[in-house]
Amino acid sequence: MLRPQLIKSILGSSRLSSKGLSHSSLRLFAGSNKRLLSTLKKTTKSKTYSQNSLIALGISITAIASIYSYNQSQNYLSADVPKWSDIELTPEIVSQHNKKDDCWVVIKGQVYDLTDFLTSHPGGQKVILRYAGKDATKIFVPIHPPDSIDKFIPPEKHLGPLIGEFEEEVEELSEEEIDRLERIERKPPLSQMINLHDFETIARQILPPPALAYYCSAADDEVTLRENHNAYHRIFFNPKILVDVKNIDLTTEFFGDKTTAPFYISATALAKLGNPEGEVDIARGAGREGIHQMISTLASCSFDEIADARVEGQNQWYQLYVNADRSITEKAVRHAEERGMKGLFITVDAPSLGRREKDMKMKFEADSSVQSDDDEVDRSQGAARAISSFIDPSLSWKDIGFIQSITKMPIVIKGVQRKEDVFLAIEHGLQGVVLSNHGGRQLDYTRAPVEVLAEVMPELRAKGLDKKIEIYIDGGVRRGTDVLKALCLGAKGVGLGRPFLYANSSYGDKGVQRAIQLLKDELEMNMRLLGVTKIEDLGPELLDTRNIYNRSVPVAKDYLYEQNYGRMAGAAFRPGIED
Repeated sequence: MLRPQLIKSILGSSRLSSKGLSHSSLRLFAGSNKRLLSTLKKTTKSKTYSQNSLIALGISITAIASIYSYNQSQNYLSADVPKWSDIELTPEIVSQHNKKDDCWVVIKGQVYDLTDFLTSHPGGQKVILRYAGKDATKIFVPIHPPDSIDKFIPPEKHLGPLIGEFEEEVEELSEEEIDRLERIERKPPLSQMINLHDFETIARQILPPPALAYYCSAADDEVTLRENHNAYHRIFFNPKILVDVKNIDLTTEFFGDKTTAPFYISATALAKLGNPEGEVDIARGAGREGIHQMISTLASCSFDEIADARVEGQNQWYQLYVNADRSITEKAVRHAEERGMKGLFITVDAPSLGRREKDMKMKFEADSSVQSDDDEVDRSQGAARAISSFIDPSLSWKDIGFIQSITKMPIVIKGVQRKEDVFLAIEHGLQGVVLSNHGGRQLDYTRAPVEVLAEVMPELRAKGLDKKIEIYIDGGVRRGTDVLKALCLGAKGVGLGRPFLYANSSYGDKGVQRAIQLLKDELEMNMRLLGVTKIEDLGPELLDTRNIYNRSVPVAKDYLYEQNYGRMAGAAFRPGIED
């Protein structure tokens, strides 16, 4: 529901009309004004998608990835930052600086000179030039952490405050965009969500296309994405009977910290693409249910905002991409420990970002109208690949000692994809590993994590090493039965990422909480049917894994999963040009 003052603000705007409504105001207002949408549908030209808005969203997704690669200073800009001159920085003055060699942009009432940043921007020059001499606040703020400007723009490029305001540009919305906003209004009540698939079904209908492309995309042909889920179909149960299962206990411990259920919310980037509250709402939902949340380096809320959203006793972990500048990494790790993070999860499967073609195609289509031969940066790579500009590809086992020297948090490497590396992790004194292939977003045709789990755990037990390290797993999990299968094989905990992004995008923190409750309900019911009462009772004897490695074995179709899978599309022609 919209806040009363926000409704008053929108209603009081002179721009609120069926023929000229700002896109940002419409996005906030449309959910509670069906008549307005009906009127707009009759008056809006169907050929203009809010193309500018589509491109702008792509800009915002890509731009956040540059934060770590440009200037990692933790010093916030103060009121004493250098001023450009004694001339008042009015909209008229700023609008004159709208060229490649003279590019100013306004963000949150402050004027910045981004001329020198153009060629460094991983999203390309034109994504910034589109807002040269203009106010980019409405695009920047919904996606970026509040401290991000202070981190990647040098103080001398902060020219001073804007005097006055730009007139807000009015954008006409396409039929498709108005239909999407209507679907947001008509989405079913939260109580009708009865499994995790339902959240994805809704999210796919209400997310802006660039956001959906970023969330759902995977590497190359997306074989690994689907195999992560399908591998669970090749594992069956051997349930026990005549067991007293009146009382079920889902609680367990991760690194000695209690959790109410044996699963956690894995790190995912850019939650604000689907919900303005972003990762903060995920923290709230997880906190109310006593579930661990892993905070992403690339969260769209600031780290401190997410940490501040904790309820008393809530446990959070910090996911880390190691920066080539180790001082930056050290500062981030020490700050995470100071803020009470209970574990450090180092992503090790991303020396560079994979080819996520759905994301790339959406970025290419959004920018097609502004491409030219003189653009020095390839902007068709999509939002995800911009992240690779700060990831250190030289990260290796020899760096583990450095990380161990700067923290007392349990250290876990996330992205292990073969048994040999599990044994190396033990040799290096690590406390845990996450068997993961980045949700199928990195190297296509890597094995499903649950398959690797089934291979490594018997060897760990045979060598007496299964108590030396905690094994976690993520990828493809959608049901309580998936969680139980992983736990029976020997996993300590099971991570889910996309399902909670979809729940958060569709229903906010209450959606996250509902998703957790549904998964808990499934776990409790299926533990009873399996003949166990607590997590410690789960073991490999309760599974039939004879076909887990046989990928040619026909399995029953998971229609809910297949219904939600968005098929990859081939190349598309550019739209026709009207007279």
